[in-house]
Amino acid sequence: MKLTTRGRYAVTAMLDLAINGGSRPVSLADISGRQEISLSYLEQLFAKLRREQLVTSARGPGGGYRLARNGADIFVAQIIDAVDESVDVTNCQGKGNCHQGETCLTHHLWEDLSGQIHDFLSQISLGDLMEGRGRRPLQKYTEGVLQTLSVR
Repeated sequence: MKLTTRGRYAVTAMLDLAINGGSRPVSLADISGRQEISLSYLEQLFAKLRREQLVTSARGPGGGYRLARNGADIFVAQIIDAVDESVDVTNCQGKGNCHQGETCLTHHLWEDLSGQIHDFLSQISLGDLMEGRGRRPLQKYTEGVLQTLSVR
């Protein structure tokens, strides 16, 4: 799977915002310092996240960003989709021209896996991640994915 830094940084920054936000806005400079992500890169990401209504912004002294809704209602897949990231594991970016312009023998396998990954990330909210704070609270989700894969 090729999830670029754009998707990883967006999820990391949103989780930082969820943890450190609450009633007050969080500045991108604060997130940048804590997560060691370029401020200009965060500005680009948060413009997209704001357009997709995942965050709201407040201007002026003490301004910054807040989650647009409760962390339990914002899912990892939404964040990744908002920054135009993909969880596509095909070699052809889903175009079906993987083998000399034709669909390769395993194209549908990788396409299905991409869908499973997106479905998995659609079940995990920022709230779920906050509960674990970097630990492994997601076993209930991975068990479901493994059961789904073993049925096929």
